[in-house]
Amino acid sequence: MTRATKTFLGAAVGGAVLVLFAGNAFAEVACSGDVCWHVKEKYKYPSESRVIIHEDSWKAGPKIRFREHEGRGYWRGDDWVDIK
Repeated sequence: MTRATKTFLGAAVGGAVLVLFAGNAFAEVACSGDVCWHVKEKYKYPSESRVIIHEDSWKAGPKIRFREHEGRGYWRGDDWVDIK
């Protein structure tokens, strides 16, 4: 196997691995007031929810608290509101 062939194969395998993991790494941060949670899909929230979506790389300030929850919805105070 020539050096060029090895380099090409290495790049192809490396690229395939990056594509595989990049697809699973998608996430964003949704916030309602000072409460935030991670979302894996882009949801359309009702305007009264006042949810703001941030990229996963967004850095929360010291007054922000994270509360995770499964499913589609948002936090309103201490209550989780499901969205159908």
